[in-house]
Amino acid sequence: MALTTSDVARLGALARIRLTEAELQQLAPQLEVILQAVATVSQAVGPDTPATSHAVPLRNVFRADEVEPSLPTQAVLAAAPSVEDGRFRVPRILGEEA
Repeated sequence: MALTTSDVARLGALARIRLTEAELQQLAPQLEVILQAVATVSQAVGPDTPATSHAVPLRNVFRADEVEPSLPTQAVLAAAPSVEDGRFRVPRILGEEA
């Protein structure tokens, strides 16, 4: 089944893309080639082919989370330019109301 310019116009309308008549004439055969390629790939897949989302298996490259002791609060705050109530004091950047 060949893709017609009216099919492409409908797809363009669904995607909210304005297409000229010249663009419709140019895109119809190009989209037809794409659809044929997808159909060819779909035929190659058999019932014994597992569904995959990636061509190669994914694996987590991050290390496992491990609980470790933190730096002492006083040591960290000693390096801060400004401290208030045991926390870093930073300038107000949003129009927060106090």
